[in-house]
Amino acid sequence: MRALERIRNHSRAMRRARRHRTDLVGWLARRPQLLASTAFYETMLIFTNRLDPRLKDLAELKAAGLVNCEFCLDIGSAIAQNSGLTERQITDLPRYRTSDAYTELEKLVIAYAEAITATPAIELDELREQLLTHLTKAQLAELAAAIAWENQRGRLNQALGVRPTGMAEGMACAIPESRLG
Repeated sequence: MRALERIRNHSRAMRRARRHRTDLVGWLARRPQLLASTAFYETMLIFTNRLDPRLKDLAELKAAGLVNCEFCLDIGSAIAQNSGLTERQITDLPRYRTSDAYTELEKLVIAYAEAITATPAIELDELREQLLTHLTKAQLAELAAAIAWENQRGRLNQALGVRPTGMAEGMACAIPESRLG
């Protein structure tokens, strides 16, 4: 059931695209194996649902902001709102530590995304232990994979010049953040 809801959320966001719709596909179509493997991994992330999808959306949006991928922030903000994250949760990401918009678990998830996105990854042992008091190992593996994939997405999109499409126009949108390290 979660997978169907995630597919709907992604579809709603994609339908809102107004411009530059084919930037990424245009690049990856030149290497069909990369297009197919990217589509496969994206699909598997949607169908892997032991973890609350809202937590994945929060973590991915934080990583997108740290990588400064405008396309990822655009689509991620639209998907996050479709999945039930509030405007405040989206706009407070840069100051999540002091915001009361998040639960303790949500703050840990955002901190984990921040730590994984740093180069090199920082302070993971303590965060992993704290998260394992709330999540199963399977859920943590899913979260780590989603964050790592968002880092890959954002860096690939930037390297190829993939531009935002306007999916989050008229909605709250997460903003680029300062690099960590």
